[in-house]
Amino acid sequence: MRPGTFFFVVGPSGGGKDTLIDGARQVLEPTGRYVFARRVITRPAGSAGEAHEAATEAGFAAREAAGDFLISWGAHGLRYGLPRELVTAIESGRHVIANGSRAVIAELAARLPRFVIVDVTAPAEILAARIAGRGREQGSAIENRLARKVEPWPAGIRTVTVCNDQSPETGIERFIAALESAANTLRLRRLPVFAGRAHCAWLPAKGEFVNGFDYLGPGRIEISGAGASIRSDIQVADLPAALAPDEIGLSSEAFAELGLAEGTEVSIRRTPSPESRAALTRKIQGGALTEAQYHTLIRDIVESRYPDGEVAAFLVAATQKLGDDEVVSLARVRTRFAQQISWSDKIVVDKHSMGGIPGSRITLIVVPIVAAHGAFLMPKTSSRAITSAAGTADAMEALADVELTPAELRACVEKARACIAWNGRLNHSVVDDVMNAITRPLGIDSNRWSVASILSKKKTAGSTHVIVDLPYGPRAKLKSQEEAAELAALFETVGRGLGLVVEAFPTDGTRPIGRGIGPALECRDVAWALDNDPQAPADLVAKALFFAGRILAWDPALGSVEAGRARAEELLRSGAARTAFERIVDAQGRHNPPVVPGLLVHTVRAETAGTVAEIDGWAVAGIARRAGAPFDKAAGIDLRRGVGDKVAVGDPLFAIHASASSDLDEARALAAESACFVIR
Repeated sequence: MRPGTFFFVVGPSGGGKDTLIDGARQVLEPTGRYVFARRVITRPAGSAGEAHEAATEAGFAAREAAGDFLISWGAHGLRYGLPRELVTAIESGRHVIANGSRAVIAELAARLPRFVIVDVTAPAEILAARIAGRGREQGSAIENRLARKVEPWPAGIRTVTVCNDQSPETGIERFIAALESAANTLRLRRLPVFAGRAHCAWLPAKGEFVNGFDYLGPGRIEISGAGASIRSDIQVADLPAALAPDEIGLSSEAFAELGLAEGTEVSIRRTPSPESRAALTRKIQGGALTEAQYHTLIRDIVESRYPDGEVAAFLVAATQKLGDDEVVSLARVRTRFAQQISWSDKIVVDKHSMGGIPGSRITLIVVPIVAAHGAFLMPKTSSRAITSAAGTADAMEALADVELTPAELRACVEKARACIAWNGRLNHSVVDDVMNAITRPLGIDSNRWSVASILSKKKTAGSTHVIVDLPYGPRAKLKSQEEAAELAALFETVGRGLGLVVEAFPTDGTRPIGRGIGPALECRDVAWALDNDPQAPADLVAKALFFAGRILAWDPALGSVEAGRARAEELLRSGAARTAFERIVDAQGRHNPPVVPGLLVHTVRAETAGTVAEIDGWAVAGIARRAGAPFDKAAGIDLRRGVGDKVAVGDPLFAIHASASSDLDEARALAAESACFVIR
């Protein structure tokens, strides 16, 4: 007979372990398959707390010396023991549930053949509310309790996690499901079947522990064991010669990704949870969801418990109808799925742009101005280009390292008061990983969804104050000033819901900003601006000073937007911003020499005389990408004329820079087909 499993329940104060254990006892104890341990405690009988077997100090010591305990430990001035008779129950195939201390996990796991940790968790705000509700601790005492650091248990011990963040009934359901799933383990078997990218698993039709037909239907199952897990579609096989009653078979690809040896014990559970499916259905039907509903739904989506088709249906519904309160709820929920970064400074600032405007590399000017002021930190993390000729991280990478580890970023900020780094390794969002894999191929986009994504990442990055640039124009993401103003109001509303100070501003996005389009050429414009060079594009400088001034106005010592603007102009004019920028570049890891614009150049000239009435920034950016940008940092477009300039036939309109002749030829051909400049 296979021995039973010993479930050791741990979790933070306020997690609700006793409530879950008591609820599970009423359901599982009558089955005869489970034993709920009654601990021996040196505490009088009938006192507050769990039902236990009382013992005096002397009596406990005598029983301990006689070997009556499977394990014993001390905590909070008391002695605790688990009776040795529990081993007999395990040997008879029954499962034991016991509440205990993390300190004895390693010793207990070594003594038992089948040992599973049940980690009961809940978000910090829920833990705090439950502890406060007991009435024994308040204020800083609760904060101190939650801040206590616990030592991790040894690696390799099987662990199941139960998120007890809703009603007691829901928590008990999850707890029982976790116990049943872990108790009814199956042995892993690799089948000589190839299913391509789709993971597929087979359960025996006549199983020893599970009924395979119970798992057929929509959705997937989660297969987990020894610290690894995958989600898989499920089939049933009536092939006793190929699959034993206590086995689960995996396709070759699924087996390789799981990475466990044949014969390893794994558990399975249905996905998703019933409460999140109800939320999914409600949203698809056009209803609004609460924060709690979004939490369970996003959790199950992130954990791959839904097929892509159902996630896509949810995302389409969310893009069509998402109320302000729902955006706030989404933003709060998303913060729970990312690691929180904290800083010692009281004010930590950040800037974000909805983008879509070629050039406009103001971040590389704003950040050093803020750093030179010195009143607060600006750990700026930025994206790479997806469809444009350069993102902020692409441009900065022409000068310095941008792929910083968290430790490198912190060291950089401590040294230079700011950074301009790539957010891929720093402000990672597991939610975005899952969602983007579906939204990008399908072209699903939602500005309201983006607000929740953007501000949740700012919050988890430790920002306290955020300024947002919302360009609008015919070819920008936001088509009108009215649309930009509406989104600005939403940014500020959601910011307040997250406890952030957010200011958002609609800006003119009808034309490119600056001359350079492409990493090295945009850095050249930035250098001109930081050096107060007459060649510096006036529109780039003006926009940078606008946002820098608004940020500096958050300094109580300045106190007004006018004073912030004056201070920004002074820092730029004096060279202090340039000095601060060099400190940032050195702290991140200077590239020596820096990337310079490509030496292969083709100049596109005016074929008619008149005045430049319009520049199609997207078309120009497309030519820059064809020339190699942003992957080739030297490639790009140098605009020689701007909107409003008069031109004669043959005057240069823009120059294409490239590093390879083949790229230059392709870009030149595209330019010949494109009407980038409208001349009237």
